[in-house]
Amino acid sequence: MLRVGLTGGTGAGKTTAAGRLAALGALVVDADALAREVVAPGTPGLAAVVGELGHDVLAPDGSLDRPALAALVFADPGRRRALEAITHPLVRERRDALVAAAAADAVVVDDIPLLVETGRAAQWPLVVVVAAPLEVRVRRLVETRGWAEADARARAAAQASDGERLAAADVVLDGAGDPQALRTQVDRLWRERLLPFEEHLRHGERAARPARAELVPPDPTWPAQAARVVARVRRAAGRRALSVEHVGSTAVPGLPAKDVLDLQVVTADLATAQEVAGDLRDAGLVQPPGEWEDELPDGRTEPKGFATNADPARAVNCHVRPAGRRTEDVLLLRDLLRAHADERDAYAGLKARLAAQPHGSVDEYAHRKGPWIRAALERARGERS
Repeated sequence: MLRVGLTGGTGAGKTTAAGRLAALGALVVDADALAREVVAPGTPGLAAVVGELGHDVLAPDGSLDRPALAALVFADPGRRRALEAITHPLVRERRDALVAAAAADAVVVDDIPLLVETGRAAQWPLVVVVAAPLEVRVRRLVETRGWAEADARARAAAQASDGERLAAADVVLDGAGDPQALRTQVDRLWRERLLPFEEHLRHGERAARPARAELVPPDPTWPAQAARVVARVRRAAGRRALSVEHVGSTAVPGLPAKDVLDLQVVTADLATAQEVAGDLRDAGLVQPPGEWEDELPDGRTEPKGFATNADPARAVNCHVRPAGRRTEDVLLLRDLLRAHADERDAYAGLKARLAAQPHGSVDEYAHRKGPWIRAALERARGERS
């Protein structure tokens, strides 16, 4: 099973994307629909809302007067938080029951308007955002839903900013055009990413990646991509993780690298490290079979836990290590390369030469970097002492 978070500003096209995902076979859990269900007439949820916000939010027939409620809570952040404190737990309980009944190979899409606002993005291995400019969203709300322009802008202002949503997004779908263009994007996402991601995750297998080292120019979005994975790993590992950090070449601005995010999780001991590595499926990572070891710069080996990506579009190596000299050296090398442009440039040149040479595997390429890394660590220790 793969869980996907879907969100977007009101009027961006999220409903169109959700409908297409449902047509393709996803189990779409609509938070808005569940929010209506848990405050239907006669429910404890409705009674709690009335008790908190007053009878003015009721229609003459005893149901919730949604326009009146919206006008009240979107104009008052305190009342909006009070409403959310009532409805969000009820919605999550109902959602969990639906997911528990889903098939083992399901792609479960949580359609949640306030996914970013509630700070819950790390709960999903993949977050999809449907985006459209503010003026497009306001126009749609006025023309298709009959909202007053002031109400549409107030709703947008009460939600996350475009920047906040994009920071949480692993996938951004362009909802500014016509609905068919958005459906076409959804079809491609389903075919090329969601279905293989689910299959790899269910079978516990890493998504395919190049057998040899293929360097790419530095990507300024690597840190933001890594931050999302770090948050997921930290949530899955809980207190067992002493630290979770973005390490390796993609953590060094300006350094060409393989397009692989390296993370280091530090634990108290090896048994905990191996346990954590096996518990990262909620973060979209799987533990390949076999025993995993680090090859140290001096040629020795050291056991560790290891998890890697099931997502075919985002390669990740998550090294889970007990605290010690090895974990310190990983950070020492990263910070040396960040702090000294001459060291970074020398390492970049070495990587380019080694990647261009014949090599049978990425492991062989990494092994050949050992002497340079060993010398760089000695320089870094000398600088620190």
